[in-house]
Amino acid sequence: MLCLEIAVRVHLIRVLFAALLFNLAISAVKAQEAAMPQERQPILVELFTSEGCSDCPPADALLARLDATQFVPGAQAIVLSEHVTYWDHDGWRDPFSLEELTVRQEKYVEHFGLNSSYTPQMVVDGATQFVGSNAQALSRVVASAAEKPKKPLKIEGAEWNKDSVQFSVRGPATTGTELIAVLAENATHSEVSRGENAGRTLHHVAVVRAMKAFGSNAADGQQLKLSATGMLRADDAREPIRLVVFVVDRKYGGVLSVAEQTISR
Repeated sequence: MLCLEIAVRVHLIRVLFAALLFNLAISAVKAQEAAMPQERQPILVELFTSEGCSDCPPADALLARLDATQFVPGAQAIVLSEHVTYWDHDGWRDPFSLEELTVRQEKYVEHFGLNSSYTPQMVVDGATQFVGSNAQALSRVVASAAEKPKKPLKIEGAEWNKDSVQFSVRGPATTGTELIAVLAENATHSEVSRGENAGRTLHHVAVVRAMKAFGSNAADGQQLKLSATGMLRADDAREPIRLVVFVVDRKYGGVLSVAEQTISR
């Protein structure tokens, strides 16, 4: 009888010891996973802004901070500063404003059912919009977007030819989509002499200087060309340019894929 009790106790100790080893192994795996860098989901963050708008500099600064620090876990924010034209008549013509960006924002006005365009406005993945200086909304919306997987998109063979860039893109070519390519430069500063921001030195990041839609079949590896002739600043010729490409749903405007590459001139 005593031998049976000893055997039972030995068996119980072995079971407990095996369970302990199993739990330690699981904890080690979890610790290793936690230590490994998490894969970040690419998210497109567009800021519609203007140097003629006194409410825009805080949003410009927030976009720059997101770009520099990537403070939203799980997200790789690909940012674009899109300067619109409708502030240009109020005493200061924004040197970075483009009519095609004003038209792009107007499409978002229709898509979101807004009464009118406004600045500063942020749009995340073409799906959610909010006031561009709202840091809490930015963190929340980008984190939510990072939970939705995107189809892979890859830029290949990108190189400069004077004021144009030649490249190809590999990714999904689906009916009802459109590939959009953007050239963006980092404007270090702008001295504003008139308008609502008169006397201020404004800083920007990833300022859109050229944008072009290539259609739904452009992501099949064909050679593409995007020109920014006369738009890129000669004094920053050594500064790298960002090439951003993204695929959007033509009907709903949502971003299905996005990629970015920095190119030296």
